[in-house]
Amino acid sequence: MARQLTFDLPVRPAQGRGDFFVTHSNAAAMATVEGWQGWPNRKLVLAGPEGSGKTHLALVWAEMTAARLVAAQDLPDTDIAALAGQSVVVEDADRIAGNRRAEEALFHLHNLILAEGGHLLVTARDAPSRWGLDLPDLRSRMEGTTLTRLDAPDDMLLSAVLVKFFDDRQIIVTHPLITYLVRRMDRSLAQAALLVGRLDRAALAEHSPITRTFAARILDNSAEPGT
Repeated sequence: MARQLTFDLPVRPAQGRGDFFVTHSNAAAMATVEGWQGWPNRKLVLAGPEGSGKTHLALVWAEMTAARLVAAQDLPDTDIAALAGQSVVVEDADRIAGNRRAEEALFHLHNLILAEGGHLLVTARDAPSRWGLDLPDLRSRMEGTTLTRLDAPDDMLLSAVLVKFFDDRQIIVTHPLITYLVRRMDRSLAQAALLVGRLDRAALAEHSPITRTFAARILDNSAEPGT
C-alpha cells in the first residue's frame, strides 16, 4: 500500500525502459538510442547536462543490448581485451580529458569493439570537440562519432519523474503539489531525486503528509530550495 505518512519504508527505484518518460526534451535521443542497430560505425555519443537522464537512458540501452557498463575513469584498470565483441557503455567520457592512461584505454576499447563487431555508447556532458582530449587519435575518433543530445528536462518530464520518485518511496501525491515543486526546483532529474528525499525525511520526522503547504514551508525554511 502506498503511504502518505510515517512508515519508513525502503526506497525501490526503477530505471528500466518503462520508467523512462519520453517528452520533447528527450524524444530525439530516445529514438536514436532505440535505433542502435543503425548507428554509423556502430557507435554513438550521448551528451546532455547534469541531471538530464543520460545514465538512465544508457541503462535502458544496456538492458536492450546486454551491454557492459564502465565508468570512463575506471578504464585504466579494466581488462579491455575481455570486452572484445561486446557492446559497451562508457560513462562520463569527458571527465578523462588530460588523463593519459584513461584516454589511451578508451582509444583501445573503441578500436577493439568496432573491430570485433560490438557497439559503443559513450556518455558525456557535451560534444567531444569540447572535452579537451589530449590524444589526437582518440579525439578524431570521438569527434567523428554520431552525436545525440538530451536537453534539460521540461515541465512534463520533471512532473513525471517527481511522481515516479514519490512512488518509489510509496508516497501518494497530488497534482497541485507536483505543479508547485516543478515551479520551485532546479531543472535537473538529480535535483528531483534530492528534493523528494528531503521532503520524505521531513514528513517522517514530523509525522505529516506531504502537501503543497507542507512543501512550501520546508522549502521556505531552506537557504537552497531543492537541495
